[in-house]
Amino acid sequence: MRCFKMTALTALVALSPIFAVAQDDAPNPEAVAAIKALGGNVMRIAQNDDRLDVTLHLADKDVTDDALVHVAKLPNVAWLNLAGTKITDAGLAHLSGLKSLEKLHLEKTAVGDAGVKHLAGLDKLVYLNLYATQVSDAGLKQLEAMKSLKRVYLWQSKASEAGIAAVRKALPEAKVIAGVELKPVEPPKEEAKEEPKKEEAKKPEPKKEAKPAEKKPEPKKEAEKKPEAEKPAAEKKEAEKKEAPKTEEKPAEAPKTVEKAAEEKPADKKD
Repeated sequence: MRCFKMTALTALVALSPIFAVAQDDAPNPEAVAAIKALGGNVMRIAQNDDRLDVTLHLADKDVTDDALVHVAKLPNVAWLNLAGTKITDAGLAHLSGLKSLEKLHLEKTAVGDAGVKHLAGLDKLVYLNLYATQVSDAGLKQLEAMKSLKRVYLWQSKASEAGIAAVRKALPEAKVIAGVELKPVEPPKEEAKEEPKKEEAKKPEPKKEAKPAEKKPEPKKEAEKKPEAEKPAAEKKEAEKKEAPKTEEKPAEAPKTVEKAAEEKPADKKD
C-alpha cells in the first residue's frame, strides 16, 4: 500500500511542471469569463493547437464594442465570429492588435468603410465576411492592399460592380463572392423529330386483297362413294343390256331328221 502511495506521489511531482506551463499558457481568465457572461464562448481550435476560436454570434445578450475590449486581451485569437452583433466601426479599433487573426465574421452588422481601415494591418487575415454591411467602394480600396485575403464576401453590401471588379483585379488569388447568381435552368432540348416525307409523285398503291388459301380437295369419304355392288340388281341388269352390243338374232334351225330328208328328195325318174 505504501509502495502504491509513493508511486502516485512521485508521478504528481513529475507532472507538476507541466501543469504550471499549462496555467501560464491559459488565456486571460477574466476576459474569458466576461465573454462567456454575454453568452459567447472561447475554446482552443484543437487539443494540440493553442490558437483560439472566439464566438459571439450566438450570445443571448447584446454584444457591443465593450465586448471587443475583452477579446483584445486574449492571446492567439485566430477565429472571431461577430455576425449579427451590435458592434460599430469604432469598436473594430480594438482588433487592430490581433496579429494572429485569420478569420473574421462581420456579416449583418453596421460596420462600414471607417471600420475596414482598422483591419488593414492584419497581415494573416485570409477570410473576411462583409455580407449585408455598409461597406462601399471606399472601404474596398483598403482591401486591395490586403494580399493575404483568399475569400471575401460582399453580397448585399454597398459596393458597386465596378468596386468589386477592382478588388478582384487587385487580389487575383482571392475568391470574391458578391452574390448568388441564379441561372435559369434550361429545359432539356427535345430532339427534333423527322417528319415523314410526303411523296406526291407516287400514288398510294391499292391494297392487295389477301387471297384465301386454296383448299386442297378433301378425299371423298368412303361413305359418299356408292360402290356398284350396292346398286339394285334391276338397275345393274338394265345397264348391262345397254352396254352389250346388239346381235342379230337368227332363229335356230331345227335339225333335219333322216325321214324328212328322204321325203324331200324327189323320186328317181324311171326310164
